[in-house]
Amino acid sequence: MFAIVRTGGKQYRVAAGDKIVVEKLGGEAGETVSLGDVLFAGSDGQAQDVAGLTVSARIIAQAKGEKVIVFKKRRRHNYRRRNGHRQRHTILEILSVGGSDQQTRTATAEPAAAEA
Repeated sequence: MFAIVRTGGKQYRVAAGDKIVVEKLGGEAGETVSLGDVLFAGSDGQAQDVAGLTVSARIIAQAKGEKVIVFKKRRRHNYRRRNGHRQRHTILEILSVGGSDQQTRTATAEPAAAEA
């Protein structure tokens, strides 16, 4: 199952197990966040209902992007300004899309029950 979520003003196509880089979200590495703004969801070529659907993700790291040099110049006026900027972003690992976390919990619970 996949979903298209909106975060940070951008849209991302995600599925369970994907790693994506998004605009900075609050939280520390290892915390679980929920992306609730789901625009579209599908499975096996069929569209799914997105009412109440959430995407669960784990924060891998809070990082900075590559440096972008901002250079301003006005010729013949001895005006030059050089600035650098590094955008902050969050690296996420998608844990589950919608109800797929229910399936993985029951799948992991059944072998544990069989061993006991």
